[in-house]
Amino acid sequence: MHERRIPEWLRHAPAPSVRGFAILAGAEAIARGILISVFPLLIYNVLQDASVVSEVYFSIGLMSLVVGLLIPFLIRLIPRRWIYAIGTLMFSTGALLATFETPNTVIAGLGLTTIATVTTFVCFNAYVLDYVAKVDLGQLETSRLFYSALGWTTGPVLGVYLYSWWTFAPFGIAAIAAFAMLLTFLAMRLGNGKLITKSKRPPSNPFAFFHRFFAQPRLISGWLFAVIRSCGWWVYVVYLPIFALQNGLNEQLGGIALSISNGALFLTPIMLRFMQRKSLRTAVRTGFLMSGVLFLVAGFVYQTPLASVIFLMMGSFFLILLDVSGGLPFLLAVKPSERTEMSAIYASFRDVSGILTPGAAWLVLLVAPISGIFIAGGTGLLGAWGLASKLHPRLGQSKISFEGAQKLPLGPETP
Repeated sequence: MHERRIPEWLRHAPAPSVRGFAILAGAEAIARGILISVFPLLIYNVLQDASVVSEVYFSIGLMSLVVGLLIPFLIRLIPRRWIYAIGTLMFSTGALLATFETPNTVIAGLGLTTIATVTTFVCFNAYVLDYVAKVDLGQLETSRLFYSALGWTTGPVLGVYLYSWWTFAPFGIAAIAAFAMLLTFLAMRLGNGKLITKSKRPPSNPFAFFHRFFAQPRLISGWLFAVIRSCGWWVYVVYLPIFALQNGLNEQLGGIALSISNGALFLTPIMLRFMQRKSLRTAVRTGFLMSGVLFLVAGFVYQTPLASVIFLMMGSFFLILLDVSGGLPFLLAVKPSERTEMSAIYASFRDVSGILTPGAAWLVLLVAPISGIFIAGGTGLLGAWGLASKLHPRLGQSKISFEGAQKLPLGPETP
């Protein structure tokens, strides 16, 4: 009697490849990129009040921060594969829910997609740490940028164009892309990550490292650089489209501007060489100074709306420089024994900026037009420029490398 053999690919799942993770990131870039400029337009069109829009983003930012901090604990109760799958389904549901175009459904849709983003982000990074060797992180980041480029460069302009043609179109594409994330994830057979022998010690709690974080001024300043840089992106992504609408400019202008800005991602190798040739301190200070000045000018010339948009776009190119260099002061200050826990604290900059920016904008709009938000953003960026003067002139010399920068959490810096 013939003995039937179970195929090898069924008995042992193939090891997840760098290409698989890059494809997963590419699908996420399409889902997020096509909505990033559409949601501010949709929510403003529904609510008709920029200050109320800020309230909504502020509240959702708080929820996102709480969920992001709870995910590591939820994974102990619910298998990680289910958490990731739920995240992708939440994104699809939120995108479709927003198409009903009522205040409640749009707010619920924005909330679901935002929480889904942080949920899949945490799980994605955990899988990367499980399956990608440190020496391959540089290759992963190169592949991730390549596969994500289409979503982040064409997504914003395509999203607002489709939105003006048929509201459902960009949200439908985002829902399909999120479902593609789920299918890719299932095909990769990542499961719950690598099986690790149960430790006799209780699992480490990143909250226990807060006292170490606050005891090191260099870590605090490095984290502040990340928060302020991310606040600059929030101002650009959320409030530029609303400013364009309020001043009678084309509603597609915000998406076009963001797509052009994201095109500067292809210039990051040149920016890296500039940082290596000059110094990390020079790169960080240049980024904060120029973006701050240009945001301030954009706020002061608001009576010529197109000029404001142009100055904001110029400022965004220096935010890209900060994306390349701004995380390194934190990385270089972290002790190797604390890198995992401190990276968890560092990752909170996204959610903190997502709370601070709409909160500050909410207050600014009580006494000033929306151009005041550009002035407030520019002031914050210049404050970081002043703080960066305390960086050591030779910080990072002979240590800055493309691979080294990838030890921080992965993912695009835009909200």
